[in-house]
Amino acid sequence: MNGTEVVGDLLARDRRSRDPALVTPDGRERTAHDLITNAYKAANVLRYLGAREGSTVAVDPTPGLHATLAFLGAAGLGAAVRFDPIAGIAAGDRVVVAPVDREGSLDPKPGTNLAAFDGPPERSETTHWEQELWSENPATPPAMVSPNDPVVRSERGDVSHRRLLDAAEVVATERGIDAGTRVVVRTTFADPRTLAAGVVAPLARGGVVVLAGAAGETAPESTSLGDLAVVDDPDAEPPDPARIDVSALPDLVR
Repeated sequence: MNGTEVVGDLLARDRRSRDPALVTPDGRERTAHDLITNAYKAANVLRYLGAREGSTVAVDPTPGLHATLAFLGAAGLGAAVRFDPIAGIAAGDRVVVAPVDREGSLDPKPGTNLAAFDGPPERSETTHWEQELWSENPATPPAMVSPNDPVVRSERGDVSHRRLLDAAEVVATERGIDAGTRVVVRTTFADPRTLAAGVVAPLARGGVVVLAGAAGETAPESTSLGDLAVVDDPDAEPPDPARIDVSALPDLVR
């Protein structure tokens, strides 16, 4: 993907610009400069909580700002992301990042640090994600990451940086994603093909990731939010002009 070997290459300093790169479910735009800088901050928070090369970070799969930043930050560190907090706790993942309204249902064992977003947590041992994120150093942390290292982990297997980037390149080429293309993520991050088509492809080509959020948080279904909708239901009829059905894309887990 034009010299991009690992997901962290999408966060190179020379890619920071004032062009839009991300739209959150509340309709707020973030520039490429904002997104990359905040991904650096997310990486530093995760590193503070113990994430390193080879570790795993479990993240809530709802497509929102903090899930996106946690994914990009972890990838930059060389940590794999599991989009399932409950499975992450069961597996003893190093860090779990989840909404504060799920804090009470999550009981991490020693060795797993919980960070909550969308408000201050109730338990003192839970990290307040936003508080740490916005106060963190915006410098990128050092990491040694290989294209063959896992970037997404699931119960079915791992997906490497190389495989995720290659899949994103195919989607971007076939669907004509380029600078300014708005790709609307209307399904969860639980399937790595959603990440490839809905996040990595537009970021690599200078497009815009539009996060639709969870059901009930977004604009009415009759409202188009971009040029392409990423969906996982073959019968879905999104209002956007075109669609990418992730269930029809090649499986990334081998």
